[in-house]
Amino acid sequence: MKIGIDKIGFYTPAFYVDMTELAEARNIDPNKFTIGIGQDKMAFAPITQDSVTMGANAALQILDDEDLKKIDLVILATESGIDESKAGAVYIHRLLGIQPFSRAIEIKEACYGATAGINLAKDYVAKHPDSKVLVIGSDIARYGLATGGEATQGAGAVAMLIAANPRCITLEDDNVFYTEDIMDFWRPVYSEYACVEGKYSTEQYIHFFQTIWEKYSAKFGKNLEDFAAICFHLPYTKMGKKALDTIIETAPTEVQERLLENYRLSTLYSRNVGNIYTGSLYLSFISLLDNQADLQAEDKIGFFSYGSGAVGEFFHGVLQPDYKKYIRKDEHAELLANRTKLAIPDYETRFKQQLPKDGSTFEVDPASDPAAIVLTGIQDHKRQYIKK
Repeated sequence: MKIGIDKIGFYTPAFYVDMTELAEARNIDPNKFTIGIGQDKMAFAPITQDSVTMGANAALQILDDEDLKKIDLVILATESGIDESKAGAVYIHRLLGIQPFSRAIEIKEACYGATAGINLAKDYVAKHPDSKVLVIGSDIARYGLATGGEATQGAGAVAMLIAANPRCITLEDDNVFYTEDIMDFWRPVYSEYACVEGKYSTEQYIHFFQTIWEKYSAKFGKNLEDFAAICFHLPYTKMGKKALDTIIETAPTEVQERLLENYRLSTLYSRNVGNIYTGSLYLSFISLLDNQADLQAEDKIGFFSYGSGAVGEFFHGVLQPDYKKYIRKDEHAELLANRTKLAIPDYETRFKQQLPKDGSTFEVDPASDPAAIVLTGIQDHKRQYIKK
């Protein structure tokens, strides 16, 4: 049975920061942001958006009434959870109107979480071929104003419908995964911001990729020539290229050129959104589909997933005959084009806005955010969400 991604789409909030303007405000050479890490714009989540609303807004774009009747498992992967107990997927289930005889859970392993969710979804569909599973990666990357990690912030969500006989891409059973207990990035429960060992994390990302690729190539007899493209987890767009560069010279020149060009196309959305943690790998896949018209049915796409702490995985998928009918290039272009640029003082003011930490009543004007699904405040320690 073929199982994979039947539909895929993403959402990012209606506001962004220009990276050149941010660099100038921080007295940093803009080339360090636009060239050094490869970022042009950084999505910003207003107080009306969190991992629940962004995930629901992403899924809202791809689901129809038939999907809502057939989904019986909702998986939210996030490291921006809103509750220590209740899964954000439960709120999303209600906001989308998914049929009630469903499971809804939340999973976590840094940026790897959505890949874990997809694997769980594949196993579920294999046992329940008539069912569909909604997998969402939704996150807000925050490191603080004027910090070393500020330029690698971002916000957004990717929603994927996993089903039998998928119309977008099958996901093959050739996964190679690897775990090491390392401290390259983590966020203690008492801290609003993550702790990061930036250089060490980059080294570990590359180490994981090389280790997994060597095992994968040996186990399945595949090499770079087998892939039309390889998509990477992108905390910033230069990260994946650092890993790819370590093996690219093993391929013929024409293969190198193809992979590097397709890598560039896979980074276009991330350059304008920033880091969305669990959704970043799959945002790169969407960017590739939307921007590379030369991809063909049966092309093999490699995926490298990495979540600090750390877990990594490599696997591949095969594009399906009519996949181009199910991409949302125009809608994604409109989403990015219609955002509002925040002046740096406005961004800093908004960044400091926070929901109360004592559960006190708090209201937000939903009209301040054009999204269909928004957070409107807190009442009796409960987050209040509406679908406009």
